[in-house]
Amino acid sequence: MAMENTTASQTSVASVTLEVADPEAAQRFYAAFGVDSRIRLRASEAHSTGFRGFTLALTVARPAIVDGFLGAAVDAGATVLKPAAKSLWGYGGVVQAPDGTVWKVATPAKKDTGPDTREIDEVVLLLGVEDVKASKQFYVGRGLTVARSFGGKYAEFASAESSPVKLALYKRRGLAKDLGVPADGTGSHRIVLGSTAGPFTDPDGFAWEAAASLATAPATAPEPS
Repeated sequence: MAMENTTASQTSVASVTLEVADPEAAQRFYAAFGVDSRIRLRASEAHSTGFRGFTLALTVARPAIVDGFLGAAVDAGATVLKPAAKSLWGYGGVVQAPDGTVWKVATPAKKDTGPDTREIDEVVLLLGVEDVKASKQFYVGRGLTVARSFGGKYAEFASAESSPVKLALYKRRGLAKDLGVPADGTGSHRIVLGSTAGPFTDPDGFAWEAAASLATAPATAPEPS
C-alpha cells in the first residue's frame, strides 16, 4: 500500500476536552495517572453506552514506563481491558478510566534499557471512523496535513510542536478489536477537540470547537448553558 508523506500543517489539535460527570473526581484520577497536563475536563450530563469510538494512546520509551503508567491508572481506579503484554509490535496494555475514556499505553521496545521515568514521548488521539478515506479527505479540507496514510485502514496527521496530541484515524471495528472492547456504542462521544479550524463536526460525529474559545478555559470548565 502507498504511504503518503507531506510537510507539517499549521492546523492541528490545540486541545482535547473530555466531558465527564464529575470533573473533580476525574481531575484526581488524571493527576494520579500523570496525564492531567495533556487534557481538559468539562462537566457534562451527556450519556453514552459501549464504545465511544476513540482512544487516547501514550507512546513511551520502554516496558518499565508502560507498567508505571498502567499501574498508576489501576491504583487510581481504572479498569484493565488488556493487561500489558508483548506483541509483534512491542509491549503495551489498555485501561478504561472511571469516566469511561479508554487509554492505551505502549512502547515499540520489548526489553527494558532503564527504569520507569514516567515520561511520555507522544500522545495520539485515535478516532474510530467508518470510512478512513472519506474522513481523511474531510480533515484535509479543514486544513490538516496527512503525514502517513495506509489505504483505507489508517491515516495520521501532522501536528504542530505546541499540539498536546497527534490525531490519527482508524477503522472503528479495528480500533475496538485492538482495545479489547465491543465495537457497538451509542450516545455522545464525550470528547471535544479544539483547533484553529473549528468549529465543525466530522462525518462520525466528533465535535470540534475554535481553539480561541478554549484558550482560557480552566481544566474543570462547566458545560456552556
